[in-house]
Amino acid sequence: MSSSLVKMAILFASLLIMFMFPRSNAQLSATFYDSTCSNVSSVVRGVVERAAQNDVRIGAKLIRLHFHDCFVDGCDGSLLLDDADGIESEKSAAPNNGSVDGFEVVDEIKTALENVCPGVVSCADILAISSQISVSLAGGPTWQVQLGRRDSRTANRAGVTGAHTFGRARCAAFSHRLYDFNGSGNPDPSLDTTYLETLRQTCPQGGSNDNTLTNLDRSSPDGFDNDYFTNLQNNQGLLQTDQELKSEDDTADIVERFADSQSDFFDSFVQSMINMGNIRPLTGNDGEIRLDCKRVN
Repeated sequence: MSSSLVKMAILFASLLIMFMFPRSNAQLSATFYDSTCSNVSSVVRGVVERAAQNDVRIGAKLIRLHFHDCFVDGCDGSLLLDDADGIESEKSAAPNNGSVDGFEVVDEIKTALENVCPGVVSCADILAISSQISVSLAGGPTWQVQLGRRDSRTANRAGVTGAHTFGRARCAAFSHRLYDFNGSGNPDPSLDTTYLETLRQTCPQGGSNDNTLTNLDRSSPDGFDNDYFTNLQNNQGLLQTDQELKSEDDTADIVERFADSQSDFFDSFVQSMINMGNIRPLTGNDGEIRLDCKRVN
C-alpha cells in the first residue's frame, strides 16, 4: 500500500497540528462504539484490505480525505457531500477537484457498517478509522482512534484551502526546478544532481509530460517509514516547499530528528493524527449520523 502521502502528512501533522490544536476532546472516546457497534474497526479494515487489492494507493487516498475534511470547519465529514439543494460540494472546489479520491471506498465502508450497525457510525468517524488502518497496513504505527464525531448537514466550498499534492506529484508541480529555476536558466541548486537527472527523464523539458506522476518518496513508496526525512537530508525532496524544510530555521531540527529516529517520527505522527482528529468535531446533538455519506438525511 503506497504511503508517500502518509509521510507527507508531516507538513500538516508533526509540523503544524501538534503545535496548533488541542491534544484531547473530552467528548470523543476510543470506546464510543463499544456497546453500539463493537466490530466497527474490523468491518472498516475488511473493506480497506479488499480495496487495496485493486488499488495500491487507496490507503493514501483515504488519509488524504481525512486531512482535507478536518481542515475545513473541522472533522465533520463535510468533504464527502455531493452537490444538492443548498449544498455546494467541497469536492468540486479547485484544490479538491480531480485531486482527492477514494470516495467510493468510503461508501462501501458505510454500506458495510449500515448492514451491521444501522444509523450508528458517522461518516466523519469512518474517515478517522480508515486513516489509522491505512497507516497500520502500510507498516506504520497504530493508535486508539478517538470516536464520537457526528456528520455536518452542510459543506463549505468557499473554505477549502490549498494543500500539498500527496502521494504523487505531477511534473507540472516541480518541473520549474529542473531546467529554469527562478528564471536562472539552471536547475534548482538544492536538488541532488543524480536525482535531478532521474526527474528530467520522467519530465522532459517542454511541458508535454505535465500530467505524468512521480512518487513523492523515491526510496520507499510502498512502506511507512522515516525515509521522507532522509531524502530531504540528501537533497532529494521532490517539491521545493518540502526541500525547504531542511533549511528553514523552525523545521530543520525536526527534519534531522525524524531522519535520525523512526520511532520518534512514529510517536510524533500518532500524536499529531490524534490532535488533528480533535479539530472542531460535532458531538452530542450537533449534526447527524448520515445514512449515506454523500448526502444529508
